Amino acid sequence: CAKVDDRAAEGPGPRRLEQRMSLKVRALLVMVIGVVMGLSLSIGGGLISDTQSLDKEELAWEQARLFAEVLERVKRDYVEPLDDAELLESAIRGMVSDLDPHSEYLDASEYRNIRISTTGSYTGIGIEVDEVGGNVMIVTPIAGSPAARAGIRSGDQIIAVDGIAVEAAHLQDTISRLRGHAGSKVEVTVLRGNDAIDYGLRRQIIRMASVHKEFLAPSYGYIRVSQFSENTARELSRAVDELQDANEGMLQGLVLDLRNNPGGVLDAAVDVADLFLNSGVIVTADGRSIDSRFTRSAHRGDILDGASMVVIVNKGSASASEIVAGALQDHNRALVVGTETFGKGLVQTVVPLSKGRAIKLTTSRYYTPSGDSIHEVGIEPDVYIDDTPGFPDLSLSGLLDREADVQLAEAIDHLQARPVMHSNAQ
Repeated sequence: CAKVDDRAAEGPGPRRLEQRMSLKVRALLVMVIGVVMGLSLSIGGGLISDTQSLDKEELAWEQARLFAEVLERVKRDYVEPLDDAELLESAIRGMVSDLDPHSEYLDASEYRNIRISTTGSYTGIGIEVDEVGGNVMIVTPIAGSPAARAGIRSGDQIIAVDGIAVEAAHLQDTISRLRGHAGSKVEVTVLRGNDAIDYGLRRQIIRMASVHKEFLAPSYGYIRVSQFSENTARELSRAVDELQDANEGMLQGLVLDLRNNPGGVLDAAVDVADLFLNSGVIVTADGRSIDSRFTRSAHRGDILDGASMVVIVNKGSASASEIVAGALQDHNRALVVGTETFGKGLVQTVVPLSKGRAIKLTTSRYYTPSGDSIHEVGIEPDVYIDDTPGFPDLSLSGLLDREADVQLAEAIDHLQARPVMHSNAQ
């Protein structure tokens, strides 16, 4: 149920409001008025008449007064006590998140997580965890990590970190407690069957692989990219080299699997597309600032030397994945198989702030080489094949099911039927 406070219908009036305000809120009012007036006058730019200046000043005072009025009412009447820092952070979050679904304010912890996903490395014990049935479960220990060396297994349930019980509802808190400075120690208690086992581990820098490779058939390779981090292009180039070394010669074809890849670093996507192109535009972007307007083009050198390519995509392929798929499709370098992609044609810039905080702000719209914006539209595949439930298999088992995975089977058929495309490798 809801109760309407009729006393607030007309507002308390300037004098009564200022009399009731706490000193802190009055100080905030002065600060907000200064900021709002400064922004209002600077955004206008150029020559402004006295009348225009007064109008902007009155608007700034009115908006600042409204902000202070709401702040005071929430502090006084909300069911739980709140401090000024909480309220102001919530106001900042609301301001940024209301711009679009992709812009957001990041506190210090959230900013650290963003940096981990973009750099592809962090300091911890090297496990992938998830909430399963109300428990914190280990999906897999990363090869060569402290967890893997100690004998922690996939399917183990984490029940405590440093003797403190974990809760599935606070998964991020558990992840934060597992991370720390390189060389520092952490004790992890896991439940395996009916046995609780304690592991004393020393944290180290963990490199997260975003590229997984496999042979499909003699002279044909398969590479899955799970996300785009700063290391992805180097990982992919190394994976192709390893497949070619094992093949004792150049590959005849490659399947690049971008299904369920949510994107990541734009420059990483550009570098990945550049690996397979000799020339031409990869992506262009347009925004209000100089830095948000740019064109990225390919450099000479196709690591497959023109061998055939098929890219698999689905509705989970977004952002950076769509940049790669769109560039390879528009330059006729690869056949795109699967379903329409997600359709995220916006670029976000992470802007650092004071005290380890940041904002992730939408700054550009990007366009494929053909000049199309794929925002809320997506990439249309050349060959439409519906998703098979459960695929792609992201269990990290390293095994592909070429019969059950219909999209992969279709990609292999087209790959083997297409001649080597030397036209791109001049």
